[in-house]
Amino acid sequence: MNLAVPAKPDPVSGETPDHTPAPASPRPVLLLGLGNDILSDDAIGLEVARALRGVFAHDPRIEVRETSEMGLALLDFLTARRAALLVDAIQTGAVPPGTLLEPDPADWEARGGCNPHLLGVAATLALGRRCGLPMPERVKILAIEAADPFTLGTTLTPALRAALPAAVARARRLLAELADSL
Repeated sequence: MNLAVPAKPDPVSGETPDHTPAPASPRPVLLLGLGNDILSDDAIGLEVARALRGVFAHDPRIEVRETSEMGLALLDFLTARRAALLVDAIQTGAVPPGTLLEPDPADWEARGGCNPHLLGVAATLALGRRCGLPMPERVKILAIEAADPFTLGTTLTPALRAALPAAVARARRLLAELADSL
């Protein structure tokens, strides 16, 4: 009779004492709010994440995060996710401020508009896959047309304040769809 207790993985490294990696399990669906708190409308992605954090706090299928990072730094957030929803401001000048846009990540670079956070999302995902990292199979983007994402300020413009409830509702539906589809 073997009474040996199996070794538990180290919570930081994920390795067991005999240095075998712990089995990888997919991380929850990610809502990643992108933006900058001190650049007026650029904070809309952060505001959406903050509004939904409590809603999904007890749903183990969904994790809500926020960041001001961009480009390759997003790999840390996206690696080993089953699916992700990125929410951010954009300024295309083609639609009124507050308009909700849902571009395909593969078409993002060709779409145009000013948004440093989402620049290179498709390339970042492709690089992660090339490096052998487990990238999400499903990625959605919810972009909100900004009136002013560059002026220093800690409040959204009136157009984006008015659009915030619709953005939160749409992000909530998209997250539920992503979680239910897995």
